[in-house]
Amino acid sequence: MRRILPFLAVAAAAVPGPSPVDAQESRAPFTIAETGEGFGRIQEAVDAIIHGRGDGTILIAPGVYRQCLVQFGGHIIYRAVRPGSAVFEGEACEGKAAFVLRGEGSAVDGIVFRGIRVPDGNGAGIRTEIGDLSVSNSMFLDSQEGILGGVDGAQRVTIDHSSFAGLGQCDETPDCAHSVYLGSKGKVVITHSRFERGRGGHYVKLRVPEVEIRDNSFDDSAGHDTNYMIDLPEGATGLIARNVFVQGPDKENWSGLIVVAAEQRKFSSAGLTVVDNDARKAPGQDKVPAFVATAARDAVRMENNRLGPGIKPFEQR
Repeated sequence: MRRILPFLAVAAAAVPGPSPVDAQESRAPFTIAETGEGFGRIQEAVDAIIHGRGDGTILIAPGVYRQCLVQFGGHIIYRAVRPGSAVFEGEACEGKAAFVLRGEGSAVDGIVFRGIRVPDGNGAGIRTEIGDLSVSNSMFLDSQEGILGGVDGAQRVTIDHSSFAGLGQCDETPDCAHSVYLGSKGKVVITHSRFERGRGGHYVKLRVPEVEIRDNSFDDSAGHDTNYMIDLPEGATGLIARNVFVQGPDKENWSGLIVVAAEQRKFSSAGLTVVDNDARKAPGQDKVPAFVATAARDAVRMENNRLGPGIKPFEQR
C-alpha cells in the first residue's frame, strides 16, 4: 500500500514537552514582525495589531505556552519561528479553544496545539467564527477537537501539511467531537495532511457546499470508537482524490469510509468526484464497510480507486 506523509508522524513524536521554566516567562516570546515590538503574552500582541495597523504577523519563539487568544478584528498571521517548536497547551479562551478567531482573516503556520479540553466537550486548538482561515505545517494533538468552526456566510478554510492525532470524543458529552468539524456556505480545502489515532467521532466532518480533500493520509488502525473518515452530512460537491485510508478495528460506526448526505440533502452533490484513492482494512477489522456511501440523489463519479479485500466500492442509502 502506498505510504505518504511519514514526516508528519515523526514531527508529532518530536513535539517538545514542558520545560522547567514555562516559555511565557521569557521576556518577549511574541514579536510583531512589521514593527519589532515584543510582548510577554500573545493576547497583547494581538491587541496591538488590531488597535494599530489592523494587519500583521506575530512571530512565536520556541516554547510551551499555557496561554490562549481571542482575535476580534484585522488580518493576523500566527507563525512559529521554527515549525513545530511553539506549543499551546491546556488553555482555552471563552471555554472554546486556544485560538478563538473572529477577525477579518487568520493564518496559522507551524504551531502545535495540545491537550485542549473544556466542559462542553468541544475544546479545540482553533475555533474559527469569522473570516477566512489558512492552517499550514501545524499539529493538533490529544484534544477534544482539532479545528472547529461555523459561520453563517461563505468562508474559505485551507488546511495543508498538518497533522491531527488523538482527537475527537463521543463519551464525554451527548454530542460527539471530531478532528476537523467545519460549517459554512463556502469551501474547505484539506491537502497533504495526516489524520490518525482518533478517539471518537469523525476524522473530517464538513457542512459546506464544496470540498477539496486530496493527498492526505487517514490511518484509523489505532483509532478508538471512531466513525467515518470523511462525513459530508448535508451533501457536497468537489474532489476527494489521492488519499490513503486505513479502516481500523475499533469502530463505533464502521459502515462507511466516505459518507454523503447522511443527515439531509441541503447541498447539491452533483459533480462530487472520488478518484485515485487507496483504501484498506487494518488487521482485526472483520466488517464490510462501503468505501463511499451516499443518501444523495446525485451520482458520485468514482474512478481508479484501489480497494483492499472486504471493502465494497459503493452503497446507495
